[in-house]
Amino acid sequence: MAITQQELGRRIRESREASRLTQEEVARHLGLSRPTVVQIEAGNRSVSSLELDKLAYLFGRDIREFVAESFAEQDVLATLFRAQPDLTEQPAVMERVRSCILLGREYTNLERLLGINRREASLGTHALPMPGNRWDAVQQGQHIAEEERRRLEIGYAPLPDLAELLESQGVRTGMVGLPDDVSGFTLSPQKVGLFVVVNSTHSTVRRRFSLAHEYGHVLLDRARIGFVSRATDRDDLIEVRANAFAAAFLMPEDGVREFIEGLGKGKPSRMYAEVFDEVASLDVEGRTEPGSQSIQLYDVVLLAHHFGTSRLAALYRLRNLRLLSEAEFDKLKRLDETGAGKHLAALLGSGVDSSEMPEREQPGTRSEFRYRFLTLALEAFRREEISRGKLKDLAAMVQLPAGDLDRLLEDLGLDDDAHASKGDQ
Repeated sequence: MAITQQELGRRIRESREASRLTQEEVARHLGLSRPTVVQIEAGNRSVSSLELDKLAYLFGRDIREFVAESFAEQDVLATLFRAQPDLTEQPAVMERVRSCILLGREYTNLERLLGINRREASLGTHALPMPGNRWDAVQQGQHIAEEERRRLEIGYAPLPDLAELLESQGVRTGMVGLPDDVSGFTLSPQKVGLFVVVNSTHSTVRRRFSLAHEYGHVLLDRARIGFVSRATDRDDLIEVRANAFAAAFLMPEDGVREFIEGLGKGKPSRMYAEVFDEVASLDVEGRTEPGSQSIQLYDVVLLAHHFGTSRLAALYRLRNLRLLSEAEFDKLKRLDETGAGKHLAALLGSGVDSSEMPEREQPGTRSEFRYRFLTLALEAFRREEISRGKLKDLAAMVQLPAGDLDRLLEDLGLDDDAHASKGDQ
């Protein structure tokens, strides 16, 4: 049953208010005057399909929701604004969130057209109460990290590529440029599916930590529908929990201790044992060589490389596991800040330390999400499920220029002539 113009106006107004946008902001987005927006919301002016498409993007909704029989007042953007109201002061972040919601929706539609069923049932479910304090948050994060490693049967070895791991669990991953204080965000709207995005301008190891951090939100906070992770919120209990999860997931305690022991370190300077033979006991004391157990910066560099983390993350993990004292931690941290750690990484690794470089400067790196998204779009075009115009729109969403797309279609034999003749066969 078609909805009335008055009902459409009401839905537009409710979506605007839920997204905490003013009529002036909506008017600027549409290129209209504020009185015109007032008339639209009152149902006194009709809305063109182009205007409705722009409104759907602005509110983070599917355009079909506005004309459906039922209408949910709260959606992912509304939920984000309710949970983090100060996001209204970061328009750059919200613009990225909007574009990712649209990207996720198009991704879901491509999979539907190609008959691909993405399963999220394999994801672990962890029903935990909200932590009461920071210590509770840390304990919960570490516990779930251990449980997740057991569930995935990966023991305490270094994790594989995290984007691939999340994809295997039914979670889409992507990289987009975000403000520096935003490490990433997690979206889980019903019609888009789970979607984790990290900041492409951050270094490789920081993005890896961010993926683990957002995975913690997926496992523990996905009932929230959406969440933006910002440096300014690091003291929030769910952020503390997600950070504790990421550190323990990337660097499990047993794995760290085994690695350090493999370097001949990590043992106490004095060791005691009591040997009992059913009659009497004998006290035995052992000592390590003075200074032999002192962890050095090169040990930290190797540990960070082994688990694919930053040196700073490795230092904090060693301190939290009490393998470094506070004084030792401060000394090594200061030494690393002089550039010694970066130099060591280059000498002990492949000769190039790319851990500090953003993705766009690193040779041989790519966005797996972008690659898979384009592959699905090309396949949908090949099957004639979408038009060439739609293919160009999708390619533009992941920054593939129209000229490059034309050459790609020609190379693949999917240019207009070849594709048309194939469709006639």
